Amino acid sequence: MTNHSRTLYTGVTNDLRRRVAEHKSSNAVGFASKYNINNLVYFEDTADIRDAILREKQIKGWRRSKKIELIESSNPLWLDLSADWKM
Repeated sequence: MTNHSRTLYTGVTNDLRRRVAEHKSSNAVGFASKYNINNLVYFEDTADIRDAILREKQIKGWRRSKKIELIESSNPLWLDLSADWKM
C-alpha cells in the first residue's frame, strides 16, 4: 500500500478487503496511520499464511527500487486497486 507521496507499506492479512477498509478509514495503528497509507497498489494471494509471512519478510528486506519494480510490473500507473471496492 502507499499514499500520495508513494511511501510504501508492506503487510500481511487474512482478509484484504477488511484490512484495506481499515487503512482507508484511518483505523490502522502505527506507521500506516501516521503516513495516511490508503491506496492498494499491489497484492499477492496465497493459500498458506506461513508462505504469506515469508513473502512479506522477503519484500520488506528489499531495496525501495526493487519494491517499485514489483509494483510497476503489474500496476505501472500506481492505480488504487481497491478504488471500486465497496467498503
